[in-house]
Amino acid sequence: MSLRNYIVKRLLLFVPTFLGVITLNFAVIQLAPGGPVENFMARTKFSSGEGSGGGSSSGAGDSGRASQGGGESSKAVIEELKKKYGFDKPLHVRYWIWLKSVATLDFGYSHTFGQPVMDVIKSKFPVSIRFGVVSFLISYLVCIPLGVAKAMKDGSKFDVSSSLAIFFLYSIPSFMLAILLIVFFAGGRYFDWFPMGGMTSLDSETWSSWARFKDQVWHMVLPLICFTIGSFTTLTLLMKNSIIEEVRKDYIRTARAKGNTEFTVLFKHAMRNALIPIATGIGGIFGVFFASNLLLEKIFNLDGFGKLFYDAALQRDYPVLMAQVVIGAGLGLTGQIISDLTYVLVDPRINYS
Repeated sequence: MSLRNYIVKRLLLFVPTFLGVITLNFAVIQLAPGGPVENFMARTKFSSGEGSGGGSSSGAGDSGRASQGGGESSKAVIEELKKKYGFDKPLHVRYWIWLKSVATLDFGYSHTFGQPVMDVIKSKFPVSIRFGVVSFLISYLVCIPLGVAKAMKDGSKFDVSSSLAIFFLYSIPSFMLAILLIVFFAGGRYFDWFPMGGMTSLDSETWSSWARFKDQVWHMVLPLICFTIGSFTTLTLLMKNSIIEEVRKDYIRTARAKGNTEFTVLFKHAMRNALIPIATGIGGIFGVFFASNLLLEKIFNLDGFGKLFYDAALQRDYPVLMAQVVIGAGLGLTGQIISDLTYVLVDPRINYS
């Protein structure tokens, strides 16, 4: 099968796979107990109960009409809320309406933020893109040379010490590592080298562009270590082991016997085959746009996709949840195709049949 036919085949498989993923997620989210209507009514009862305990209170809009007497919700208000959130229609009708919104990337309004869903998602892009892109670049541009260096000096003090360091950091949960970094390096009991959280300083709006850039980089250092350390360790050791495996093969001995320098043997012959296992993660480049970690975002006070997904799930904000599922599924499947196509760049022997 030619590369062109393979691409066409994968694109044709993309559609049913994508539909299957988003349909399954739609069913799970829609059928899960405690939807936005129930969540709204529960909050209304809670707030009205607090109001009665503190004396006089007055409600407005849906909240004021949702509670009567002992806090029982009127049937009319419940029906109004169901219509507002689209739950007055059967499941299959809601699914069809939602599919049409997916086709136009119009996911409606967020119940929690009161804004168009795409505007809410776009507002979270700056944080997630910065950490996603930078951590991706560090993982590949640093880990590949480091893995090669460790393979060339296998068993040396450099190899052993660097392995101990990255294994030590890898063994610490990311949220615990974040707390330790803040305690030791961000104004805790020891050093005050980095800010404790956020992306910018309070008065940075009045600074020059270069000063604001340096300020943002300084704010990113500690959370970036926590975002990157897991993939950093995995890729470094994968690259090292892949190089070691390749240099032990017969074609490398033949290249050395022909009088090639060690540099030529390593980078012209062994490197290309050693990069094949690494190529499987190249498709993850699309995932950098949705880089998120709820605990890290909470600890470092970052307003990214992890916090958005958590808030949307807590408030049963289905439009936001489904938009993240759709975009994430699309980027993930596209990344898989990119990963497969990357193989041919490092190994033309790959057969697409």
